[in-house]
Amino acid sequence: MTPRPQHSAVTDYDHSHFLNRELGLLAFNRRVQEKAENPDTPLLERLRYLCITTSNLDEFFEVRIGSLRNQREDRKPHAGPDGMTPGQNLQRIAREAHELVDRQYRLFNEVLIPALAAEDVVFLRRSLWNEVQKAWVSAFFEREVAPVLTPIVLDPAHPFPRLLNKSLNFAVTLQGTDAFGRKPTLAIVQAPRVLPRVIRMPNDVSGHRDGFVFLSSVIHAHVADLFPGMEITGCYQFRVTRNAELQFEEDEVANLRTALQGGLPQRRFADAVRLEVVDTCPADISDFLLQQFGLSRNDLYQVDGPVNLVRLMQVPDMVDRPDLKFPPFDPGTPRVLRKHADMFAVIRQQDVLLHHPFQSFQPVVDFIHQAATDPDVVAIKQTVYRTGNDSALMEALLAAAQRGKEVTVVVELMARFDEETNINWAQRFEDAGAHVVYGVFGFKTHAKMALVIRREKGELRRYAHLGTGNYHARTAKLYTDFGLFTCDPALTRDVSGIFSQLTGTGRPVPNQLIWQAPFDLHSNIIHAIEREAGHARAGRPAHIIAKMNALLEPGTIEALYSASQAGVRIDLIVRGVCALRPGVPGLSDNIRVRSVIGRFLEHSRIFYFRNDREPDLYLSSADWMDRNFFRRVEACFPVRDSRLKGRILREGIRPYLNDNSQAWLMDADGNYRLRVPRRGARKISAQADLLEKLAENSNHAK
Repeated sequence: MTPRPQHSAVTDYDHSHFLNRELGLLAFNRRVQEKAENPDTPLLERLRYLCITTSNLDEFFEVRIGSLRNQREDRKPHAGPDGMTPGQNLQRIAREAHELVDRQYRLFNEVLIPALAAEDVVFLRRSLWNEVQKAWVSAFFEREVAPVLTPIVLDPAHPFPRLLNKSLNFAVTLQGTDAFGRKPTLAIVQAPRVLPRVIRMPNDVSGHRDGFVFLSSVIHAHVADLFPGMEITGCYQFRVTRNAELQFEEDEVANLRTALQGGLPQRRFADAVRLEVVDTCPADISDFLLQQFGLSRNDLYQVDGPVNLVRLMQVPDMVDRPDLKFPPFDPGTPRVLRKHADMFAVIRQQDVLLHHPFQSFQPVVDFIHQAATDPDVVAIKQTVYRTGNDSALMEALLAAAQRGKEVTVVVELMARFDEETNINWAQRFEDAGAHVVYGVFGFKTHAKMALVIRREKGELRRYAHLGTGNYHARTAKLYTDFGLFTCDPALTRDVSGIFSQLTGTGRPVPNQLIWQAPFDLHSNIIHAIEREAGHARAGRPAHIIAKMNALLEPGTIEALYSASQAGVRIDLIVRGVCALRPGVPGLSDNIRVRSVIGRFLEHSRIFYFRNDREPDLYLSSADWMDRNFFRRVEACFPVRDSRLKGRILREGIRPYLNDNSQAWLMDADGNYRLRVPRRGARKISAQADLLEKLAENSNHAK
């Protein structure tokens, strides 16, 4: 049967069955915040976690709040599965988001700054600068800052300026008469993004091993220099966050890349969704700014400190204090790849599994590099979702195209916040002679696949890499993911078929092994869940284990409830938001949900179905969300080698079910409780134990 794009089977919701998506995302951010608050976390890593929570909250406002505001403006706004309308949702979110922001700044001011100062890592306050420090700041301002600032006085000839998304700005109140006889009362100063937000002061000037000043302090101290002859009566930091959604109608877009190139600049000036101001800002100024941005008091966040804590993310890398950071580690490499340099020879003998970041991403780069230089390789095909600006893997693909190999790259231009990077790569690939396609309009290509076609003994053989994460060397050091190398003819034939769908047209041929969104991934997941329920009803042991980033799709949740009621044991490891209610009597008694928050971002998707005595185990790029099932091209592929199945259970499942130090257990109301070891029990950290097992060195913290 020819597969067709699917849609959710559930449209009439029992709202009591579902938790709220946005509140779940805020709950995830609170769990990350706990890592920043935990004194057992190395001090500079605590600062880094705080910056991560701030960055997460930025994206939450840009994406989720932006989407809810759009929905609220619709003529017929719809309630979500939990029954909350967009307006109700925004009201509830505002309360919880304000509490979270207050918590972030209390931690920063009352805990982290004093603790860092005790280690001689100091943020020098403007009010406490000595004369030597003032002189250094003055020279720095004159040399590095003043030349790139453009103060804008507000008057009929200078209306309120268009301010970039998340840029650092100052509202400056004035008195006096300027050179033209005007009497301005308010000016706006925007800090260009080329300026660092945190500046290291020389040791002999700061008097500290690591002394820093904020750019905001430098500008504030010398803002009067921008308005000679005027009296400065106030200077107040502020930052506006804007809706980041990019929307295009298919019949209005002839060239997606051209449309994006035109649309990306507009994102910087899209509708505002949040205003942050320093807490000393008077009400009349904040009210004026709210009016300019079309926001309400609920959208105002008054903070005690820098309006953008994300910019402190660079500080841990600027401070050479290994004792205040996580111990470094060298990712391991599977023994078979250490012994044999020829990756194609190894893959012909056996499938090879990589577990990042505990194992190195370098074999993935080597796979493409060897393909690029191997005279027997005739073609390479790869999906590109997120790769980064500087990618050795992408450079290897470019080199292959320049050598005359048939290189096909499926570039996802709508990868949020990576659109510009991907446009640049697309242009370079086209210039190198590669075939560049952008997938299918309306269906993001999120599958992580690379296919190499090699001529061997007069015949063509396919080799593939399939992964749960992006082809991104930097995030492969920070995210947990699995990658599989294989030349299994059935599996690689499916991969080849998916590439043909993405680059060509016509009705796709059904896959033999891979479950693919938007065609049959959802129905196959539902079928596997229902099959497990059938085993339970027949009195056979039944168990589902699923590890993912998010669980939201109502049809899948209802199927899990039914399986639980049939007696299936269900363990869900959901890093972020989970709309399912576990442990509800009569509904989900047999379902347990946990979230693991550790040194690395949990990112792998693993789906295990016991299936009586023939267990199935799949790896995937897809979470169990509407968008992944119905609006993306996703690949969910089986691990057929029993040896590798066992590895994934030992490394990707069991340690997380046993974790008693970084695992949060979820209750039916969406609250999370950190699991702690029983008295006398060994402390178990899945990530630390995996580092001990898989990394090259074993000298690291538990």
